[in-house]
Amino acid sequence: MHARGRERDVELGVGNGDEVAQLGQGHRSRTGRGEGEATDCRLNPTNSFITKRDKQGDASHFRPIEGNATVSGLSLRYRATALDAPLFPLFADLSGRAVLVVGGGAVAERKVSALLHAGARPRVGAPELTPRLRELADAGHLQWLQGSFEDAWLGKDIWLVVAATDDVPTNRAVAAAAGAQRLFVNVVDDARLSSFHVPAVVERGPLQIAISSGGAAPMVARHVRRQLEQLFDGAWGQLVELVGRHRRSIRSRFPELGARRQFFDRLIESPLLGLLRRRQDGAADALLSEAIAGTVAPAQGSVVLVGAGSGDPGLLTLGALRALNQADVILYDRLVSIEVLQLARRDAEYIEVGKSAKGHSTAQQDIHALMLEHASAGRRVVRLKGGDAFVFGRGGEELQFLRAHGVPYEVVPGITAALACAAYAGIPLTHRDHAQQLRLVTAHCKDSMDTLDWPELAKARQTLVFYMGVGALEQIQARLLAAGLAAGTPFALIENGSRREQRVITGPLHALPETARQHQVQSPALLVLGEVAALADELHWFGAAPLHGRTTPPSPSTKTPPTTLADAA
Repeated sequence: MHARGRERDVELGVGNGDEVAQLGQGHRSRTGRGEGEATDCRLNPTNSFITKRDKQGDASHFRPIEGNATVSGLSLRYRATALDAPLFPLFADLSGRAVLVVGGGAVAERKVSALLHAGARPRVGAPELTPRLRELADAGHLQWLQGSFEDAWLGKDIWLVVAATDDVPTNRAVAAAAGAQRLFVNVVDDARLSSFHVPAVVERGPLQIAISSGGAAPMVARHVRRQLEQLFDGAWGQLVELVGRHRRSIRSRFPELGARRQFFDRLIESPLLGLLRRRQDGAADALLSEAIAGTVAPAQGSVVLVGAGSGDPGLLTLGALRALNQADVILYDRLVSIEVLQLARRDAEYIEVGKSAKGHSTAQQDIHALMLEHASAGRRVVRLKGGDAFVFGRGGEELQFLRAHGVPYEVVPGITAALACAAYAGIPLTHRDHAQQLRLVTAHCKDSMDTLDWPELAKARQTLVFYMGVGALEQIQARLLAAGLAAGTPFALIENGSRREQRVITGPLHALPETARQHQVQSPALLVLGEVAALADELHWFGAAPLHGRTTPPSPSTKTPPTTLADAA
């Protein structure tokens, strides 16, 4: 076999080893396979299947090819390999068609499930079935051929064959029998014996994205699938369904292929996907109808309010990753970690709009102006906030501004610091033995902290979580003690929670400011108060073990040092 003038040595295996042996192992022959194709072939009577001897690659790069050869006047049928061509991608309509699956274990169960999803009529051949497959057989969803594989299972109504056993000889027999009847066969985990592969699939309604490595690296294909699943959410499937309903009118309005392509390019950049994500189906349908009737308006900008979590990029939601990868402009807070930013679109414009208790910050009205400026220019803006934008993040104010100026927006929740930091410190915020209530409190109030209901906060059997409290620890301590909270109530200060440099400092309430000074606690840090805080010593799992402060209560004559922690915020 010869491809475009290149010659290769290929070992041949034939059905009658005795006849070939008479010719002598290693006898060379010239064979033909179509006009201009030829190769030097080496006979090997010991092989029933082809093995290659080609200096250009290993066996995984080759496919079986059949043909005829004449050696010393003897006509032989050969099966040899040629350098891999790319697999031909196709989607098969198996609705109502019979497919044979050989095997009754867990792998066969997965294949049958996929075939049923595609509307096929599975015929499963195996001595025994998994309980789930037996249920499907009893319900009439599949036909069970009980026993060991027989060629007779390959009836004339079979369209595809899947070999899903853990027995190599059986899989080979299935592949050979299917090949003899020119049926495509997939042998699970054996690319060499397979004439078709089942790809990794991203499915969003009628939209299907298939990924294949040609059998060389299925795990890589699965990794690519996971990446695509982050980029293509359910709105894409809704888009395909919506466009499908208008397909005839689109083709009528844009009969030329080039014009249709331009139409769809503009459509994808329009607010259509955003409307579908916000479940505004009626508005999306109206927008598409208007676009077909006239022209699509210039791309309209939008803002996505994204919660970045407390720092660990693994806590980002899929929605957050998708928004970051689609953003033209990212307005990010000071506390958003560099690891999170590294997951965003590389060519986006990054603008830090952080705030700090020391006064080095971007005014809120300036952040509003930046969102409006870039959205009005047709850009996709991500407003990236630490934690969750709606938990002490002023996200509500920003949405009110966008609504007042007619800017479309979406919200992607994040894991707020109370949940993430407590979990990474080994602190359950609620516990049947200790806390039946959870209160999230900000120490950075618009007005005085005196507006907080301190008697309510001082009640027992609850957990208090103070945000932005590093600079107000003395005030928090004094007000809680004055309201009646026990001086021995455990606390935990979680600095840089969920990040590589996380520190957890524990102690009793009476030693809170002193302990923070002792360990030089810096912002960002979260304060957890309540009996559950003591569990950090027992349940910690991330980073170093908790540090401790003084546990002995001060004598009545001891005065609290006048030094504050405001500069640490």
